[in-house]
Amino acid sequence: MDIYLFDWASLLLRWLHVITVIAWIGASFYFVWLDNHLVKPGAADLQAKGVDGELWAVHGGGFYNPQKYMVAPSNLPQDLHWFYWESYWTWMSGFALFVVLYLFNAGQMLVDPRVYAWGAPWQAVCVALGFLAVGWLVYDIACRALGRTADGNIGNDGRVMAVVVAFVIFASWLACELFAGRAAFLIVGAMLATMMTANVAHWIIPGQKKVIAQMRAGQQPDPIYGQRGKQRSVHNTYFGLPVLIAMLSNHYGMLYQHPHNWVVLCVLMAAGIAIRIFFVKRHKGVNSWGAVALALALLAGLIVWMAPKPQPVVAAVAPVTLAQVQAISTQRCLACHMGEVAQKGVRLDSAEALTAHKAAIYQQVVVQRAMPLNNATGLTEDERTLMGRWAKQP
Repeated sequence: MDIYLFDWASLLLRWLHVITVIAWIGASFYFVWLDNHLVKPGAADLQAKGVDGELWAVHGGGFYNPQKYMVAPSNLPQDLHWFYWESYWTWMSGFALFVVLYLFNAGQMLVDPRVYAWGAPWQAVCVALGFLAVGWLVYDIACRALGRTADGNIGNDGRVMAVVVAFVIFASWLACELFAGRAAFLIVGAMLATMMTANVAHWIIPGQKKVIAQMRAGQQPDPIYGQRGKQRSVHNTYFGLPVLIAMLSNHYGMLYQHPHNWVVLCVLMAAGIAIRIFFVKRHKGVNSWGAVALALALLAGLIVWMAPKPQPVVAAVAPVTLAQVQAISTQRCLACHMGEVAQKGVRLDSAEALTAHKAAIYQQVVVQRAMPLNNATGLTEDERTLMGRWAKQP
């Protein structure tokens, strides 16, 4: 029953997380598109009201006319629509999923003795949480210390991003040196996601609230709040796709089990940035096909570099028997795949069950190398090869 409830918790938290991610990233894409398609109004009445940009759009059988004010109008309503709960719930649901799947089962999910021999699982838990906190601190300090122009305004994002990129590369390497590959990919993605949500919670929304309060009090708003909010919002725009690929890629053993898995992760995230650059420029009316070409080149290079080496032709060998596979399964697989409490409902405790799951065994054990999880039961290369030969037999 515990495993049954655990699977439901995992499913529902993952579903909630995906829903909120769609809402947050979708809103981000929309507002970047909107901001880059606004045009200066020609109508005198709109100019008199202080409208800085507008556009007309059609969707779902209706017509929409968004207008942007750089300074709030005097009749600014109390009922403003804020966009921050999407961010908060994305982080909270993701962190809850991280706790349920990884931190509560750190000995199996975070720790891989072949990578690093932690003294106790709680140490791995503390360091994993430390990645989230330190990542935000490094990024925030970089923005504060380097993110200003000579005249004191917010700017110089090139210097900030250079520090952030270098830190993320280092963090990716370090995570892959300390944690099981799958957990390392997730931790790096969670670190970036923490930066994004902390930007919203600590700078963007509080700054907007202060500006509105100053406007309603008849005061001249301090421009620093708008500048800082814009800076952090732009950063979040480029963090989004790297976070998504870091979270998705940890489901593919061929990626996180590669000997240079941190390089794999960094290249995937770089491709995500290139893709986002294309979207941002496209929203401005510029077709940046160079960014698309860069993303495709990075991905193609990764695919070629990681391609399995051709296996030498060997002399004909005797077919692998089901009994041989059962012997391996009993020793390496049944700890998690036996009886009514089998993980994911996949039972491998009978000849019929093994045969029924032959394709999945080949995919998970031989191709993806995702099972056993973190190779906790010590499945050998010879055993993987034997199971692969069996699975390919007619």
